[in-house]
Amino acid sequence: MAIMTTSLTRSLIVAAALSVASHAQAADPIGQIKTATGAVTIERSGQAKPAAIGDRVYETDTIVTADGTVGITFADNSMMALGPQSRLSLDQFAFNPTTHDGRFNASLAKGTLTVKSGQIVKQTPEAMRIKTPAALLGVRGTEFAVRADDAAPATTP
Repeated sequence: MAIMTTSLTRSLIVAAALSVASHAQAADPIGQIKTATGAVTIERSGQAKPAAIGDRVYETDTIVTADGTVGITFADNSMMALGPQSRLSLDQFAFNPTTHDGRFNASLAKGTLTVKSGQIVKQTPEAMRIKTPAALLGVRGTEFAVRADDAAPATTP
């Protein structure tokens, strides 16, 4: 009986550990691709995959367009559109749907980006930042467009 109990206990411990590990890897999506044309990829965990309408995006994803464009709607109703030859990293996204508190930081390495801010900025105007090779934009308005040239020197605020 002691051998069965020990074996059962070990099995339960292994199952619990696997469950915790898989839950830790399964982060909640922060947004969804609503429009996509041409070649668009999502880079996640060192892997690149073609992006399609309906795909979810996650914190730390990088969205890359070649000849394509992509439109993404985020959990706080922010909307971003990337033009051709663009590279956008989703650095940090936290959003509380009850209080609308959060933080949204992204980095545009190159290309064009248009933004319509959502509930995070309405609640806390300084909570959204877009970093480019030449500047750090603190978003306090509701709509803007920015272009980043990948040849521009990096600066630190």
